Amino acid sequence: MNVSLVKELSVYQLVMGVQAPPKPLSLSPATLLSLVRAQIDLLIEQQIAATLWVKLPPDKIWQSELARYQSSVGASSLIYTCQIEESRKGEAGEDKGEERLNISSSPSSPSSDYVPVHLPPDSQMRRENFLMVLSPQFCSLILAHRPLKKRKNQTSGKVNTNQNQPLLIITTVEGRVIQQVLNSIQQAIAPESSSILPASFICPTVPQGALMNQLLAKQLLRQDEINRQIITVRTNKLEQQNQELHSKEQLKDEYLKNVCQELRIPLTHMKTALSLLNSPNLKPPQRQRYLQMLNTQCDQQNSLISGFLELVQLEQNLEGTTLELVRLSDIVPGVVSTYQPVAEEKGIMLAYTVPTELPSVWCVSGKLRQIVINLLHNSLKFTPNGGQVWVRARSQGDYVQLEFRDTGIGIAENEIPKIFDRFYRVRTAATEDYGGAGLGLTIIQQLLLHCGGSISVKSKLSEGSTFTVQLATVSNIPTAIATENEL
Repeated sequence: MNVSLVKELSVYQLVMGVQAPPKPLSLSPATLLSLVRAQIDLLIEQQIAATLWVKLPPDKIWQSELARYQSSVGASSLIYTCQIEESRKGEAGEDKGEERLNISSSPSSPSSDYVPVHLPPDSQMRRENFLMVLSPQFCSLILAHRPLKKRKNQTSGKVNTNQNQPLLIITTVEGRVIQQVLNSIQQAIAPESSSILPASFICPTVPQGALMNQLLAKQLLRQDEINRQIITVRTNKLEQQNQELHSKEQLKDEYLKNVCQELRIPLTHMKTALSLLNSPNLKPPQRQRYLQMLNTQCDQQNSLISGFLELVQLEQNLEGTTLELVRLSDIVPGVVSTYQPVAEEKGIMLAYTVPTELPSVWCVSGKLRQIVINLLHNSLKFTPNGGQVWVRARSQGDYVQLEFRDTGIGIAENEIPKIFDRFYRVRTAATEDYGGAGLGLTIIQQLLLHCGGSISVKSKLSEGSTFTVQLATVSNIPTAIATENEL
């Protein structure tokens, strides 16, 4: 055995080294599969007992072709399967894998086993796959070579190998080319294989015309089959994409419908108030009440439009926003002090507990204050006079938990799953109109999801609500940051 020859052995280089070599074509793995299947079809149909030299991918779809041939032809065939040995360390630490090459002894039952040919891990054939058919009636070679093509990433500077580039495929029935490959293999692995290799085998120079016609027909059939499969996969993918687009259009239409309905409500109230103001018998207290109705509905309309524009802008730009590390102790106390006069006016006890030693948390840049403001505003708005509101923060593993707990009107159990939906406002039997666009919680949820956080709620009618925000700490990198680093 000549180990150096085995390491340098390359079927592709052998083929390209002959005089007037066959021209390699840049084709897909699917085309390679159709060529292999056509060859196996021909061998089975003609019951050609051949010696096969193969190196194919380990996937079942490839190995099943060899099994199909062997089960049809049986013991009269012989299949050598070339396998790249993995590097293995010896007890002293030296690499023993690269010095290993052997051919297992001929199996006792060739109809059920292959003859494995073990190649060194640094063999030139690592990037090659082939099927070589040797028989007195018909010889052929199908060879696929994947060039080592490296590209340098301009941003990271890393060199990446393109695994999706086309294969260089050569298919030939020329005896002189196949004989050159066979002779080189015999020279590299002899004398271990002298008892099982067809040492005196001579490839027929010209294959039979009838066999070539049949082979061409089978190649066309197999390629057509592959093409139909590819078309089916692509058609299914396009249908799925169309369905997704249709679903998105339906959601968009439903969204716009909801927007129009929400904008129509305050307009209807304003129109009613204006009609009442035109009454000739209107008294001053009534006029004042209708003017107040107009003012309230104008504010509601403005709130809806502002919230809608904010949500649209957020959804369009969220993927491009950056995250920042923020300390809750730098944000919460300032917001609470701002709302303290509002709480005092309603007789609400407002308190907070935010330990300064809490770790920093991830949030969309500049948005943590908005989240705290919206949730605290809601707690105060839905808490009647004399109630209580607490803001508390604590560590929970890789997260910091921020709670907004109140003794307000609460939320019915059947409404809790809906409160984060767009334009949804809690329905209450109370006569007081709490207003709002029904978009605040939707915006908060979107912001938190983008920075690896979450929001949940527990509530009971007439007892109060607790909104719990979870924010990832510095030790828990959100997906948005991890993805950005990978790119």
